[in-house]
Amino acid sequence: MGMVPCDALLRIPAALLMFQAKKQFQTGPTGRGKTVCMNDHTRLRDGHAPHGELEGSMAAVALATDPAIPAQAGTGVYAALDLGTNNCRLLIACPTQDGFRVVDSFSRIIRLGEGVSATGSISEAAIDRAIAALSICRDKINLRKARRLRLIATEACRAASNAEGFRSRVAAETGIELEVIDRETEAALAVVGCSPLVDPRGRGAILFDIGGGSTELVRIERDAQNPEPRIKAWMSIPYGVVTLAEQFGGRDVTPEIYAAMEQEVANHVAPFAEEHGGELADMHLLGTSGTVTTLAGIHLNLARYDRRRIDSIWMNDSDITATINKLLGMSYEERASNSCISVERADLVLAGCAILDAIRRAFPLPRLRVADRGLREGMLVEMMREDGALRSW
Repeated sequence: MGMVPCDALLRIPAALLMFQAKKQFQTGPTGRGKTVCMNDHTRLRDGHAPHGELEGSMAAVALATDPAIPAQAGTGVYAALDLGTNNCRLLIACPTQDGFRVVDSFSRIIRLGEGVSATGSISEAAIDRAIAALSICRDKINLRKARRLRLIATEACRAASNAEGFRSRVAAETGIELEVIDRETEAALAVVGCSPLVDPRGRGAILFDIGGGSTELVRIERDAQNPEPRIKAWMSIPYGVVTLAEQFGGRDVTPEIYAAMEQEVANHVAPFAEEHGGELADMHLLGTSGTVTTLAGIHLNLARYDRRRIDSIWMNDSDITATINKLLGMSYEERASNSCISVERADLVLAGCAILDAIRRAFPLPRLRVADRGLREGMLVEMMREDGALRSW
């Protein structure tokens, strides 16, 4: 599929999206990477990634930019941190006229939720990994003098019995006060972050965010009376790549195990698809997660992961099927040695593919748009617009 022209990409006011999210969402069923640093300009109106971003493996997302360049004085510095079940991610940026300029960033796989589905609590090893990563985030926030912050945690901290103690320890050792958001807010932020990639020539999209501990789906659409996309419905399921791989096994995945994973997710998605999966003409899938970006990298046969070539690309149904089949034919060792997967994701990527296949079965759409963006971008846009630092379109 071809690229959508930059100047045709949709712009959606974050305030409108969040208002719609609260009013229109319907409750549904329930090793380390390297420091990353960006110094470029991100325009929310286009689908192009900043130059020099995310080259290297997904697990070691190193950005080829200069971390020593300070934010411009007087512009205001914002920081958005997403502590997920699998990753710890930070984005620091300054608002510009039509978007924001990223001045620093960090990403590390920490597997905070490892074992939570079995034990009900966050392990000491995972706590240590998280605190090490969060300490780096704190130092970057202080270095950049960010004063407007949103620091969130998601499924692992929603599910773990010792989440409150974990957050207290994080606050004591790093000074970071984590906000545990609910699944509705998580879905809404993903929409704000990814909405520029909704095809303006179509009627809408089925957005999905495959996380480590949960997966959110959102139906976004527009009509002739209201050209702005509206969030029609959402759902969240208690399966992400970590929880699904822990239940079924992710290292040695037979066709039978893969089919069982896909069916388990399909059982959760089916009620939502039955109610909201009709009239799919002129719609597309819009995916944000390590699963879809990894698939895109493998589809393009990249020697190293390159965000500039991944974010906003289109994959058609046959592309996705062929790439998943290629992954299914790889051994664990082959997956681990692939630079678009790496050892940190080698036991998780097929669980993510099974979730994607269940979504594809429920919403049989011919095109998928890949987003290497999400919650952090959504938080930055929301904060900047709330402050009047970023104009609404």
